[in-house]
Amino acid sequence: MPKREALALSREEMREFGYQVIDQLIDYYDGRAERPVAGELDQAALDAILSEPLPRAGRPWREVLEQFEAQVVAPTNHVDHPRFFAYIPLANNFAGVMADALAAGYNIFNAVWLQGAGAAQVERLTVDWLRQIFDFPPAAGGTFVSGGSMSNLTALAVARQVRLQGDMPGAVAYCSDQIHFAISRGLRILGFQPDQLRVIPSDDCYRLSLPHLREALAQDRDAERRPFCVIATAGTTNTGAVDPLDELADFCQREQLWLHVDGAYGAPAMLTARGQRALEGLQRVDSLALDAHKWLFQPIECGIVLVRERRWLSETFKEQPEYLKDVEQAEDELNFMYQGVQLTRQFRALKLWMSFKVFGLDAISRAIAAGFDNAELAEALLRQAGCWEIVTPAQMAIVTFRYQPTSGDAALANRVTHTLVGRLLEDGFAFASGTQLRDKTVMRICANNPRTTAEDLERTVALMGRLAADLEAEFRDAPALD
Repeated sequence: MPKREALALSREEMREFGYQVIDQLIDYYDGRAERPVAGELDQAALDAILSEPLPRAGRPWREVLEQFEAQVVAPTNHVDHPRFFAYIPLANNFAGVMADALAAGYNIFNAVWLQGAGAAQVERLTVDWLRQIFDFPPAAGGTFVSGGSMSNLTALAVARQVRLQGDMPGAVAYCSDQIHFAISRGLRILGFQPDQLRVIPSDDCYRLSLPHLREALAQDRDAERRPFCVIATAGTTNTGAVDPLDELADFCQREQLWLHVDGAYGAPAMLTARGQRALEGLQRVDSLALDAHKWLFQPIECGIVLVRERRWLSETFKEQPEYLKDVEQAEDELNFMYQGVQLTRQFRALKLWMSFKVFGLDAISRAIAAGFDNAELAEALLRQAGCWEIVTPAQMAIVTFRYQPTSGDAALANRVTHTLVGRLLEDGFAFASGTQLRDKTVMRICANNPRTTAEDLERTVALMGRLAADLEAEFRDAPALD
């Protein structure tokens, strides 16, 4: 039978295909800083993708790879670029990329001990390394999932099971107005109604307000509702704010509430001295969600959920149909299909395990610390430029700011700042995103990519100043609207 009829390539074709892919990746990694941050959005080329008919016959792999480069890579914004400062940059590493290739190439099924004992042990070990980093107790456990949305959903499902035993009517969870939308969406997916999430106003530093939380809790108990969970954030997406975790842990302990922390991007800062100070109390929470593809520099997808008691995961998710009863051979086995939602699951832990082994924790800690340094440098450069208002100072690798017109006009400041995001993206040299902080339209720089240089920041701040000044003149000279 011909190789292609068996869905296979010859040995030589596989070698050539693989080497070509590796060469392209190396060229990309080596020349990433010289590329524009933003891809070229050619609408005709994008439409051509959708117009392609279902292929009945195969094509040479070189043609397919060329099409991938032209139609998929070309219009892509590079979230791992050293001048991509928008949202939370996803700066991966090559060891993690190779680990993903190995996991896919060996097609490792990491759900059942019987089918992948080595993979299960690596995931169990890597979870335990994370347990040690966050100073969780020895009984703690966790599982790898796709990302922050799924790790938050998984943790909230555990909280629902442990605190409510599935009895949801009247139950109430609490979070600040700076929480990620993954929380409200996750609770909705779990069956909670919108009024079962109380959104608490944040304080002047955009942290969850304990006085407002106490007041809301008292109101709900007077109304015979059932508070069960507080959801805090270790590094908000908007400003990098960290909720008062130690005080929240005291509060939740007194009130017998579950404390969950969304640490999707910020939690790995525990590997630095500054991060440990900011995240004091994180070790006391009941559950923690994090994204290793953010500040632990892994390829997408690499989410993790940790809980204080590993048994809570199996108590929440374990179902055992007849056809799986023979997979458990001994009590000390760990079948990850019982630790979360997925049965079929990738060997995601391999990339974090391999990155820890190849680079070592000290190097990863220094890379995280560079994010703090870069954000502080960005703040200093913005202040020196004299045309920016610092709205929130650098914290957890994020600084927020907005343009300050010479006239001091607040409406014009909002308009210029809002429009500047698009102009910066059109330029392509760098990209910083915008957000809204109460009545202020602001921009934000998240500088957690360890490959970002001082020159990158200097040139970006200078470029933003020029573009903003042009916008101010453009808006000032525009004819008034009737």
